[in-house]
Amino acid sequence: MRDPAALIDTNTLAASLGDPSLRVFDCTTYLEPTPAGSAEPYNAVPGRKTFEEGHIPGADFLDLQGEFSDTNTHLHFMMPPVAKLQAAFGRHGVGPGTRVVLYSIGTMMWATRFWWMLRSLGFDAAVLDGGLDKWKAEGRPLETGAPRGYPPATFVATPREGLFVDAARVKAAIGSRDIVTVNALGPQFHRGLEPSRYGRPGRVPGSVNVPAATLIDPATKGFTTLADAAAKFAAQGVSKDKRTICYCGGGISATIDLFLLHQLGHDDITLYDASMGEWAKTESLPIERD
Repeated sequence: MRDPAALIDTNTLAASLGDPSLRVFDCTTYLEPTPAGSAEPYNAVPGRKTFEEGHIPGADFLDLQGEFSDTNTHLHFMMPPVAKLQAAFGRHGVGPGTRVVLYSIGTMMWATRFWWMLRSLGFDAAVLDGGLDKWKAEGRPLETGAPRGYPPATFVATPREGLFVDAARVKAAIGSRDIVTVNALGPQFHRGLEPSRYGRPGRVPGSVNVPAATLIDPATKGFTTLADAAAKFAAQGVSKDKRTICYCGGGISATIDLFLLHQLGHDDITLYDASMGEWAKTESLPIERD
């Protein structure tokens, strides 16, 4: 594992509770279905209710679609301007000398999304392996009610370049021998065998499939082994000498793939932020299906 500090287990976190420099955040969002015929693929509902029903003691809550996404687009979860992110993370007490642990419920993709966002801003956070599911399964303590919050801090970003790409860059990569584009959605959606809630069924032409769900151990809700992840990426032609673009439906589950690629030592990795939420609805962009 190239970056052990980016992953924290439940034992280590439990022993760290009470550390004044620690900032623990529940990042959960729920994607609820919309009525038939709706133009929206889903309703993004912040996980405040489940947070208040039980969270890791001392944790705060981060509302991805509310505070940490671009409000000037119809697309969900798009990266906002750096200044907006600096202000939002600062309000939640993230700043110099703080240690950030991110977790979510049901799936770690909400935590890895925030990990990738913070990484793009030059801040290295940690993801709780297994999230709240593993924490609860082990009978660890929970706190209920609204977040108490952390003292405000001054968050100063030092952005890392190249961690996000747009549709034009993805289209330009089609057919390149030096770039592999990875779809993190399930195989039925990658192949275009089922209707897509994003628009036209199918995939970015030439992209390969490493579903985020296959990179998680279903028993523990934690990450699969690095050896297993390496084998799955290698089987799809993903190698360290190629630039890797990851995408999914809305730029969330693909961050599971990115987290493990980072841990496997891949350096040239990036996220198509708008993903199929944009691509499938844009008729001028090519699409491929079986």
